[in-house]
Amino acid sequence: MKPIEFFIAYRFLKEGRSQTGLIFAGATAGVAVIVFLTSLISGLQQSIIDQTMGLQAHIIVEPEERTESEPLYTARHGEYVFSRVEPRPARIDDIDDWRLIIDQFDTEPEVTDVAPIATGSASAVRGPILEPIQIRGVQPESYQQIIDIEDRLLRGEFRVEEQGAVIGYELARELDVDVGDRMRVLIGNDDARSFTVRGIFDVGAGTPNQTWVFVSLRESQSMFDLGDSVTGIEAVVIDLFDADAIANRLQPLTEHDVVSWQEVNQDLLRALRTQNASTILIAVFVAIAVALGIASVLVVTVVQKRGQVGVLRAMGASMGTVQRVFLIQGAAVGLVGSIFGSILGFALAVIFNDHIRDEAGEVIFPIEPSPSIFVLACLLATITGLLAAIVPARRAAKLDPADAITNA
Repeated sequence: MKPIEFFIAYRFLKEGRSQTGLIFAGATAGVAVIVFLTSLISGLQQSIIDQTMGLQAHIIVEPEERTESEPLYTARHGEYVFSRVEPRPARIDDIDDWRLIIDQFDTEPEVTDVAPIATGSASAVRGPILEPIQIRGVQPESYQQIIDIEDRLLRGEFRVEEQGAVIGYELARELDVDVGDRMRVLIGNDDARSFTVRGIFDVGAGTPNQTWVFVSLRESQSMFDLGDSVTGIEAVVIDLFDADAIANRLQPLTEHDVVSWQEVNQDLLRALRTQNASTILIAVFVAIAVALGIASVLVVTVVQKRGQVGVLRAMGASMGTVQRVFLIQGAAVGLVGSIFGSILGFALAVIFNDHIRDEAGEVIFPIEPSPSIFVLACLLATITGLLAAIVPARRAAKLDPADAITNA
């Protein structure tokens, strides 16, 4: 492009100040809407993912379901009799080769941390109060890398050795216990054990705060008669959205079930996909609206500048030169509008974070526009401006110089 083309485009925009102001305002508003809504939906998605994935592993190894075969016996007169063996109701499925599985998982480069866990149902007892709980036997050092309990502690520490227990704050309130107090845990009808509360946590979810009780892995194995086995293995990966593919790769390493968080949270995935589709649709329709606004103003500019375009053509300006003048105008509107729109969108995000809060005064979910959103918005707006200017540019280039000057 030649410098003269930029100069003429600038002169045309400068002369029609009211129209230029409106077209810039429309582009700015459109980009601001895209930046703000994209940041809003992204913040909402991240908040949902953090709340969901903050309380579960990316990949879980579950015990293989064992089904007893039904022996077939031959009775009198050619009759057949099936016998069913009912499993023991209190038996917990377990994984006895968990150390080998952990070693195998450690060879997977995308798996960052692995931890065993032994879980089972019990009841917490203190005086006349009886609360159903879920015992979670863990090794704090490794489990801390799966779920960050230490960062969620209200009081105490994440320490479970020597008959220690870490419990949710709602359970602590129901039992009226604090750090250093004793609580009894009843397993079945006849096995009761006493624990010292070493820590109280708040993970932001009702069920874990009400039912989770962390004890040592060895203690949980003893409570539920697991021997040296565990009831599950939990792992986290570098990119949580790759968990399903990684789980499929790890499945042949063990006879047990390797399950990803995506398989467990299908409803969450559908909600995230719906939100992504909504974001794309919003951006597309806003871009169309901006494009129509730019195109309509440039069409009016072509009509208003017929005489000047005719003079340019009569002076030897080529059709390509005239086209590029209007294309530059469209791109300039898109680029400048994207810059101011990004600033406005960021300001709206800041206002949202400062004023939209819950009853406790906390931010409902933070909106943090990423630099990539600004870059994409600028590219989208600039390309939209160029595309919107194509039709007016062609129309201007096809004007006959004599007719344009005569009818100006």
